[in-house]
Amino acid sequence: MKIALIGASGQVGSRLLKELSDRGHAITAIARNPEKIAALPGVTAKKGDAFDRDALAALIKGHDAVISAVHFTASDPDTLIAAVRASGVKRYLIVGGAGSLEVAPGKRLVDTPEFPAIYKGEALKGADFLDKLRTVSDLDWTFLSPSALFVAGERTGKFRLGKDALLATDKGSSISFEDYAIVMADEIESPKHIRQRFTVGY
Repeated sequence: MKIALIGASGQVGSRLLKELSDRGHAITAIARNPEKIAALPGVTAKKGDAFDRDALAALIKGHDAVISAVHFTASDPDTLIAAVRASGVKRYLIVGGAGSLEVAPGKRLVDTPEFPAIYKGEALKGADFLDKLRTVSDLDWTFLSPSALFVAGERTGKFRLGKDALLATDKGSSISFEDYAIVMADEIESPKHIRQRFTVGY
């Protein structure tokens, strides 16, 4: 498949890029600093700005799917959604956040007293992005939320999927970038969560 990846040089984006490359996809890897994008089979690095709707639309036109792996505080959901619409690509996948996941019915993780203040701005912007997506009916979007602890680790291939509730064990709530990338790539290849949010964790 032809996949456009916005934010391809970041922590999550770089793992997604490797997973998609390893699976034989053709990826247009977009970043503000394309020289930071890993040189991998099937990857074409392009300079792009998440705030430039028209230029972004031109970069992603003609692809089978678009992934947004940019920080919510370093992008604007209206601009990104408008760029995807303008490109004509229908399939849009977003690297989501854990903050909007529920820890109890109607209670979001970001609203708990224990939620780290340093991540609150990013989490609230991610929740706003999800709310906007839930009003979008002309794109086949998917918002994949990681677990609370989202860090570099191993590609184990062992994880659980959920919907709107935070996944946790007695060891806490976590997922590696590498295993997250497996789930995102699987969703691109075999869509099961069209116009839905879902989550992954151990």
